[in-house]
Amino acid sequence: MKRGLLAFVMISWLFLVPSLTFGASASDVFYDPQLLTQAGKTYGGVQDPGYVSYDQTLREYMVKRIKQKFGVELDPKKYSGFDLLEIEAVLRCRKSDEPLDIFLKMFPKQR
Repeated sequence: MKRGLLAFVMISWLFLVPSLTFGASASDVFYDPQLLTQAGKTYGGVQDPGYVSYDQTLREYMVKRIKQKFGVELDPKKYSGFDLLEIEAVLRCRKSDEPLDIFLKMFPKQR
């Protein structure tokens, strides 16, 4: 009986604590299954066709996510996928009255 109760409490904590800690609901989760297929892969460099495909998928995903969360439309051709990850972080941290253009100038544009 005690083992069953202990197991129940431990399982409950596995689901309860992350939801309280991170405050994310199922509707807040936004992911692209195409990105999950890239998990764990390594690439020979930025010219590697696999990396180019991954970066393009990441760009499209991040542009959609930034538009959904912040209402900011960005061109996926102007920024790399990793630049877009940083831009999202800036959008989360910037004050609402700060102009976005100042922050976007910090990121290199794609050629």
